[in-house]
Amino acid sequence: MSKGFMYLMLILGSILMLLPFIWMVSTSLKPSDEVMTMPPVWIPSEFRWDNYMTAFQKAPFARYLFNSIVVTVLSTIGELLTTILAAYAFSKLAFWGRDIVFSVLMATMMIPGEVLLIPNFVTLSNLGWIDRFEALIVPWTASIFSIFLLRQFFMSIPDELGYAARIDGCSNWNFLWRIMVPLAKPAIVTIVLLKIIGSWNAFLWPLVVTNSEEMRTLPVGLTAFTTEAGTNYELLMAASAMIILPMIILFIILQKYIIQGVARAGIKG
Repeated sequence: MSKGFMYLMLILGSILMLLPFIWMVSTSLKPSDEVMTMPPVWIPSEFRWDNYMTAFQKAPFARYLFNSIVVTVLSTIGELLTTILAAYAFSKLAFWGRDIVFSVLMATMMIPGEVLLIPNFVTLSNLGWIDRFEALIVPWTASIFSIFLLRQFFMSIPDELGYAARIDGCSNWNFLWRIMVPLAKPAIVTIVLLKIIGSWNAFLWPLVVTNSEEMRTLPVGLTAFTTEAGTNYELLMAASAMIILPMIILFIILQKYIIQGVARAGIKG
Protein backbone atom coordinates (compact mmCIF):
# COMPACT_ATOMS: atom_id res chain seq x y z
CA MET A 1 0.00 0.00 0.00
CA SER A 2 1.48 3.35 -1.04
CA LYS A 3 2.01 6.06 1.54
CA GLY A 4 -0.14 8.52 -0.44
CA PHE A 5 -3.12 6.14 -0.48
CA MET A 6 -2.72 5.50 3.25
CA TYR A 7 -2.74 9.23 4.00
CA LEU A 8 -5.81 9.67 1.78
CA MET A 9 -7.69 6.99 3.71
CA LEU A 10 -6.66 8.55 7.01
CA ILE A 11 -7.85 11.98 5.87
CA LEU A 12 -11.20 10.59 4.70
CA GLY A 13 -11.61 8.69 7.97
CA SER A 14 -10.82 11.83 9.96
CA ILE A 15 -13.40 13.83 8.01
CA LEU A 16 -16.06 11.19 8.66
CA MET A 17 -15.22 11.22 12.37
CA LEU A 18 -15.39 15.02 12.52
CA LEU A 19 -18.68 15.41 10.63
CA PRO A 20 -20.92 14.92 13.72
CA PHE A 21 -18.92 17.54 15.64
CA ILE A 22 -19.03 19.96 12.73
CA TRP A 23 -22.79 19.46 12.45
CA MET A 24 -23.19 20.01 16.19
CA VAL A 25 -21.32 23.32 16.12
CA SER A 26 -23.11 24.42 12.95
CA THR A 27 -26.55 23.65 14.42
CA SER A 28 -25.68 25.42 17.67
CA LEU A 29 -25.16 28.66 15.70
CA LYS A 30 -28.27 28.45 13.52
CA PRO A 31 -31.53 30.39 13.85
CA SER A 32 -34.37 28.10 14.88
CA ASP A 33 -35.97 28.19 11.41
CA GLU A 34 -32.85 26.72 9.76
CA VAL A 35 -32.34 23.74 12.08
CA MET A 36 -34.63 21.24 10.33
CA THR A 37 -34.54 22.56 6.77
CA MET A 38 -34.13 20.17 3.84
CA PRO A 39 -31.64 20.01 2.26
CA PRO A 40 -29.67 20.65 5.45
CA VAL A 41 -27.84 23.95 5.86
CA TRP A 42 -24.22 23.52 6.96
CA ILE A 43 -23.34 27.23 7.14
CA PRO A 44 -25.94 29.34 8.99
CA SER A 45 -27.21 32.43 7.21
CA GLU A 46 -26.84 34.23 10.54
CA PHE A 47 -24.49 33.13 13.32
CA ARG A 48 -26.55 33.16 16.52
CA TRP A 49 -23.87 33.26 19.20
CA ASP A 50 -26.56 34.16 21.71
CA ASN A 51 -27.77 30.53 21.51
CA TYR A 52 -24.99 29.65 23.93
CA MET A 53 -26.05 32.23 26.48
CA THR A 54 -29.70 31.24 26.09
CA ALA A 55 -28.82 27.57 26.60
CA PHE A 56 -26.83 28.38 29.73
CA GLN A 57 -29.70 30.41 31.19
CA LYS A 58 -32.49 27.98 30.28
CA ALA A 59 -31.37 25.38 32.84
CA PRO A 60 -29.36 25.65 36.09
CA PHE A 61 -26.12 24.69 34.37
CA ALA A 62 -24.03 26.11 37.19
CA ARG A 63 -25.49 23.46 39.51
CA TYR A 64 -25.13 20.75 36.86
CA LEU A 65 -21.51 21.78 36.34
CA PHE A 66 -20.79 21.62 40.07
CA ASN A 67 -22.33 18.15 40.34
CA SER A 68 -20.39 16.87 37.33
CA ILE A 69 -17.10 18.21 38.70
CA VAL A 70 -17.67 16.66 42.13
CA VAL A 71 -18.67 13.29 40.69
CA THR A 72 -15.84 13.25 38.16
CA VAL A 73 -13.09 14.27 40.60
CA LEU A 74 -14.09 12.00 43.49
CA SER A 75 -14.84 8.93 41.35
CA THR A 76 -11.54 9.40 39.50
CA ILE A 77 -9.58 9.63 42.75
CA GLY A 78 -11.37 6.55 44.10
CA GLU A 79 -10.75 4.51 40.96
CA LEU A 80 -7.13 5.58 40.83
CA LEU A 81 -6.48 4.37 44.39
CA THR A 82 -8.21 1.02 43.94
CA THR A 83 -6.56 0.50 40.55
CA ILE A 84 -3.02 1.17 41.77
CA LEU A 85 -3.35 -1.08 44.81
CA ALA A 86 -5.07 -3.93 42.94
CA ALA A 87 -2.72 -3.77 39.94
CA TYR A 88 0.32 -3.92 42.21
CA ALA A 89 -1.08 -6.89 44.12
CA PHE A 90 -1.90 -8.82 40.94
CA SER A 91 1.46 -8.09 39.30
CA LYS A 92 4.14 -8.02 42.01
CA LEU A 93 2.78 -9.80 45.09
CA ALA A 94 2.76 -13.60 45.26
CA PHE A 95 -0.26 -15.07 47.07
CA TRP A 96 -2.35 -18.20 46.67
CA GLY A 97 -5.07 -17.93 44.04
CA ARG A 98 -3.80 -14.66 42.58
CA ASP A 99 -4.20 -15.67 38.94
CA ILE A 100 -7.56 -17.35 39.61
CA VAL A 101 -8.98 -14.25 41.27
CA PHE A 102 -7.67 -12.05 38.47
CA SER A 103 -9.21 -14.35 35.84
CA VAL A 104 -12.58 -14.20 37.61
CA LEU A 105 -12.41 -10.41 37.69
CA MET A 106 -11.54 -10.31 34.00
CA ALA A 107 -14.52 -12.56 33.26
CA THR A 108 -16.85 -9.98 34.81
CA MET A 109 -15.96 -7.63 31.96
CA MET A 110 -18.12 -9.80 29.70
CA ILE A 111 -21.24 -8.94 31.72
CA PRO A 112 -23.15 -6.04 30.11
CA GLY A 113 -23.52 -3.05 32.38
CA GLU A 114 -27.27 -2.93 31.75
CA VAL A 115 -27.63 -6.34 33.46
CA LEU A 116 -26.26 -4.86 36.69
CA LEU A 117 -28.42 -1.74 36.55
CA ILE A 118 -31.37 -3.08 38.57
CA PRO A 119 -29.34 -5.01 41.21
CA ASN A 120 -27.15 -1.96 41.80
CA PHE A 121 -30.16 0.32 42.04
CA VAL A 122 -31.85 -1.98 44.58
CA THR A 123 -28.66 -2.13 46.65
CA LEU A 124 -28.26 1.64 46.73
CA SER A 125 -31.95 2.08 47.48
CA ASN A 126 -31.63 -0.20 50.52
CA LEU A 127 -28.65 1.88 51.64
CA GLY A 128 -30.69 5.08 51.28
CA TRP A 129 -28.28 6.56 48.75
CA ILE A 130 -30.72 7.36 45.93
CA ASP A 131 -30.55 11.01 44.84
CA ARG A 132 -27.29 11.49 46.74
CA PHE A 133 -23.66 11.88 45.69
CA GLU A 134 -22.84 8.46 47.14
CA ALA A 135 -24.94 6.78 44.44
CA LEU A 136 -23.15 8.73 41.72
CA ILE A 137 -19.63 8.11 43.02
CA VAL A 138 -19.18 4.91 45.06
CA PRO A 139 -20.24 2.31 42.43
CA TRP A 140 -17.69 3.74 40.00
CA THR A 141 -14.59 3.82 42.20
CA ALA A 142 -13.25 0.57 40.74
CA SER A 143 -12.71 -0.62 37.18
CA ILE A 144 -11.55 -4.04 36.05
CA PHE A 145 -10.30 -2.62 32.75
CA SER A 146 -8.18 -0.02 34.54
CA ILE A 147 -6.74 -2.69 36.83
CA PHE A 148 -5.92 -4.85 33.80
CA LEU A 149 -4.25 -1.95 31.97
CA LEU A 150 -2.09 -0.90 34.91
CA ARG A 151 -1.26 -4.51 35.82
CA GLN A 152 0.11 -5.08 32.34
CA PHE A 153 2.22 -1.95 32.70
CA PHE A 154 3.51 -3.00 36.13
CA MET A 155 4.43 -6.44 34.75
CA SER A 156 6.70 -4.76 32.19
CA ILE A 157 8.82 -3.36 35.06
CA PRO A 158 11.62 -5.85 35.92
CA ASP A 159 11.21 -7.76 39.19
CA GLU A 160 14.92 -7.20 39.86
CA LEU A 161 14.10 -3.57 40.57
CA GLY A 162 11.89 -4.68 43.45
CA TYR A 163 14.51 -7.09 44.78
CA ALA A 164 17.10 -4.32 44.81
CA ALA A 165 14.71 -1.95 46.58
CA ARG A 166 13.94 -4.50 49.30
CA ILE A 167 17.66 -5.14 49.87
CA ASP A 168 17.98 -1.41 50.54
CA GLY A 169 15.21 -1.71 53.14
CA CYS A 170 12.31 -0.43 51.02
CA SER A 171 8.90 -1.83 51.98
CA ASN A 172 6.25 -2.88 49.49
CA TRP A 173 4.29 0.28 50.24
CA ASN A 174 7.24 2.62 49.63
CA PHE A 175 8.33 0.65 46.57
CA LEU A 176 4.85 1.06 45.08
CA TRP A 177 4.49 4.80 45.59
CA ARG A 178 8.11 5.90 45.19
CA ILE A 179 9.21 3.69 42.28
CA MET A 180 6.34 1.86 40.56
CA VAL A 181 3.85 4.74 40.35
CA PRO A 182 6.33 7.28 38.88
CA LEU A 183 7.47 4.72 36.31
CA ALA A 184 3.85 4.00 35.37
CA LYS A 185 2.95 7.64 34.77
CA PRO A 186 1.84 7.16 31.11
CA ALA A 187 -0.53 4.32 32.05
CA ILE A 188 -1.88 6.19 35.06
CA VAL A 189 -2.51 9.34 33.03
CA THR A 190 -4.33 7.21 30.45
CA ILE A 191 -6.52 5.66 33.15
CA VAL A 192 -7.27 9.06 34.66
CA LEU A 193 -8.17 10.57 31.30
CA LEU A 194 -10.44 7.69 30.30
CA LYS A 195 -12.12 7.84 33.71
CA ILE A 196 -12.67 11.59 33.52
CA ILE A 197 -14.22 11.30 30.06
CA GLY A 198 -16.43 8.39 31.15
CA SER A 199 -17.65 10.13 34.32
CA TRP A 200 -18.17 13.48 32.61
CA ASN A 201 -20.27 11.95 29.82
CA ALA A 202 -22.21 9.41 31.93
CA PHE A 203 -25.93 9.65 31.30
CA LEU A 204 -27.88 6.46 32.08
CA TRP A 205 -26.71 5.85 35.65
CA PRO A 206 -27.10 9.49 36.84
CA LEU A 207 -30.54 9.54 35.21
CA VAL A 208 -31.59 6.41 37.11
CA VAL A 209 -30.28 7.28 40.59
CA THR A 210 -31.21 10.98 40.70
CA ASN A 211 -34.70 12.37 41.18
CA SER A 212 -34.23 16.06 41.88
CA GLU A 213 -32.89 18.79 39.64
CA GLU A 214 -30.27 19.65 42.28
CA MET A 215 -28.52 16.31 41.78
CA ARG A 216 -28.48 16.22 37.99
CA THR A 217 -25.20 16.18 36.09
CA LEU A 218 -24.53 17.94 32.80
CA PRO A 219 -25.51 15.10 30.40
CA VAL A 220 -28.79 14.55 32.26
CA GLY A 221 -29.39 18.28 32.27
CA LEU A 222 -29.56 18.25 28.47
CA THR A 223 -33.07 16.83 28.78
CA ALA A 224 -34.17 20.35 29.77
CA PHE A 225 -34.21 21.23 26.07
CA THR A 226 -36.73 18.51 25.23
CA THR A 227 -40.34 19.33 26.03
CA GLU A 228 -43.79 18.12 25.01
CA ALA A 229 -43.77 20.82 22.34
CA GLY A 230 -40.60 19.44 20.79
CA THR A 231 -36.83 19.80 21.06
CA ASN A 232 -34.93 23.05 20.78
CA TYR A 233 -32.12 21.55 18.73
CA GLU A 234 -30.10 24.74 18.40
CA LEU A 235 -30.01 25.15 22.19
CA LEU A 236 -29.42 21.42 22.72
CA MET A 237 -26.42 21.51 20.37
CA ALA A 238 -25.08 24.66 22.01
CA ALA A 239 -25.26 23.03 25.45
CA SER A 240 -23.69 19.84 24.07
CA ALA A 241 -20.81 21.81 22.58
CA MET A 242 -20.14 23.49 25.94
CA ILE A 243 -20.11 20.11 27.67
CA ILE A 244 -17.82 18.41 25.15
CA LEU A 245 -15.29 21.24 24.79
CA PRO A 246 -13.44 20.61 28.12
CA MET A 247 -13.00 16.91 27.25
CA ILE A 248 -11.63 17.74 23.79
CA ILE A 249 -9.09 20.15 25.26
CA LEU A 250 -8.08 17.62 27.92
CA PHE A 251 -7.67 14.87 25.32
CA ILE A 252 -5.52 17.07 23.06
CA ILE A 253 -3.23 17.98 25.96
CA LEU A 254 -2.78 14.42 27.25
CA GLN A 255 -3.06 12.34 24.08
CA LYS A 256 0.65 11.44 24.02
CA TYR A 257 0.31 9.77 27.41
CA ILE A 258 -2.55 7.62 26.12
CA ILE A 259 -0.39 6.33 23.27
CA GLN A 260 2.54 5.64 25.60
CA GLY A 261 0.38 3.93 28.21
CA VAL A 262 -1.47 1.63 25.81
CA ALA A 263 1.71 0.74 23.89
CA ARG A 264 3.66 -0.05 27.06
CA ALA A 265 0.80 -2.06 28.56
CA GLY A 266 0.92 -4.45 25.63
CA ILE A 267 4.56 -5.39 26.15
CA LYS A 268 3.70 -8.12 28.67
CA GLY A 269 0.44 -10.00 28.80
